[in-house]
Amino acid sequence: RQRNAKVEDLWSLTNFFGFATETFVLAVNILDRFLALMKVKPKHLSCIGVCCFQLAARVVEEECNIPSAHEIIRISQCKCTVSDLKRMEKIISEKLHFEFKATTALTFLHLYHTILLCHTSERKEVLSLDKLEAQLKACNCRLVFSKAKPSVLALCLLTLEVQTLKSVELFEILLRVQKHSKISDSDLLYWRELVSKCLADYSSPECCKPDHKKLVWIVSRRTAQNLQNSYYSVPELPTIPE
Repeated sequence: RQRNAKVEDLWSLTNFFGFATETFVLAVNILDRFLALMKVKPKHLSCIGVCCFQLAARVVEEECNIPSAHEIIRISQCKCTVSDLKRMEKIISEKLHFEFKATTALTFLHLYHTILLCHTSERKEVLSLDKLEAQLKACNCRLVFSKAKPSVLALCLLTLEVQTLKSVELFEILLRVQKHSKISDSDLLYWRELVSKCLADYSSPECCKPDHKKLVWIVSRRTAQNLQNSYYSVPELPTIPE
């Protein structure tokens, strides 16, 4: 449960900094790989999550777009210092043998999506990659999917979407992809049911989606008063002549 909550925080951080879906998926991958190797105390999970996010950003994002460790800590409201983050980064790096890059479900999702578009006569906008990526993010927020093969998880998402579209042509292409990927019917059926339930839960109004999660800033009364006063003291901009 705490792991899932931390992944949702990583989703919020990804949205805040405008990073790619790949950064979020890789951060979750690094986090899950580390947790599979080490038993960690709940109080350290926040620092570990932020560290995994920073490591993933270094792999995926442009260096000039990566915020400083101090800024990430401030925005995430992680109760750790820059020194703590550096020590944790050293531990994670050594445990993972500095292998941060990984083939994830997003890798297969992009591959299978490209194959479908190359072999179908359907309109390209029918199968939305953005929607599929959002669904993958929702699955990443559940610990159970860390045990699924990336290729199987990606194929499950595509199969469910194609069923929604009721496209016989796309479904036949996916059958060939499944056969070529050597994914058994039993594996596909098992994980597809879990994915379907996850997406149904996620689409329900009771679900609190990370996309809509807002960061809560706690400021003192004096700071709030200064902010209010400075707002009203801002002079109007002069008219720009045309």
